[in-house]
Amino acid sequence: MSLKIDTDNPLSSEMIAELLRLDTSKRYIFHRESKNIEYKESFNHAGWDEYLRNFAASANNDGGYMIFGVKDRPKKPIGLNERAAEMFDSIDEEYISGEINKLFAPTINWEKQLVIAFDKPFGIIYVYRGNIKPVIAKQDEGSIKNGEIYYRYSGRVQKIEYGELNEIIENRIKENTNQMKSLLSKISEIGPANAAVLDVERGVLEKDKDNILVLDEELIPKIKFIKEGEFSEKKGAQTLKLVGEVHPVDQVEIVKIQKQNLTQQYPYSFTEMKKKILSQLPSLNQHHIHRVISENNLKDNPKYSAYNFRTKTHGDIYKESGIIPQATPSLYNDEVVDFIVRRLRGE
Repeated sequence: MSLKIDTDNPLSSEMIAELLRLDTSKRYIFHRESKNIEYKESFNHAGWDEYLRNFAASANNDGGYMIFGVKDRPKKPIGLNERAAEMFDSIDEEYISGEINKLFAPTINWEKQLVIAFDKPFGIIYVYRGNIKPVIAKQDEGSIKNGEIYYRYSGRVQKIEYGELNEIIENRIKENTNQMKSLLSKISEIGPANAAVLDVERGVLEKDKDNILVLDEELIPKIKFIKEGEFSEKKGAQTLKLVGEVHPVDQVEIVKIQKQNLTQQYPYSFTEMKKKILSQLPSLNQHHIHRVISENNLKDNPKYSAYNFRTKTHGDIYKESGIIPQATPSLYNDEVVDFIVRRLRGE
């Protein structure tokens, strides 16, 4: 039986506790390896081609976890040694995401966390189910071969078999067909001559090759809409007719922070914040810091921290879905330093 995953928050404290739950003997991990769980005894950089195969395989199925620090047969939670824990904690997420994009297409979304359980460090990586499948290898590297499609079966990763690949293809055709039907239905209602395509990524409203309107980001909030059946109070005011429901602007919370202001409010990277804490508590290490951050959900508290999204699109993804795009770093302020120091001192 597969684990029921909270895909909105796959690395929540509740999910981590379930992943590392012990059986009735209180010595071994309760869950077995499955289509969405793989346990590994240790972590090392030499295993990345194997890990990335697992990334692709999990994305092609329903997503899943790799958990480092669990000994096989039986599943005993031994934790990572200090060197392995430091290597896992220092994973350059931006670099790994670049390697993934070099080796596979479409994009694979993932995130990682170093956690403390049973007074030992464990590394956990969660790979999200692919939005567009199948994920296919684009070139050879180690055990990864150009053109191959990997799939996570119960307790193993291998090249995909006919049944699963056929299901993926049929689902993709069905989704594309449904989207096209919906689009054509809307076009038929308003007439092709009146239809246009708004590309929100490029900020372009395109009717045909000779009729393109480029919208500046600053201009979009100033566009005036009028609801169908109502009227404009100003004669001659330029409006667009809005068909359907509209929500008042005062019901929409818009938070826009320029990069410069963000770094003024949150001036420290994790490494810089860690140095300030360890200068006051030199006997501790970063595992203790990670534990306090995780237990108190400090990354999601704007009093202490902010996500430093690399693009506007990444920020929009987070606002709409609550999912942090891969390789998104956090920035911290002096208040989080004080908070963590007090907690670690037991105040």
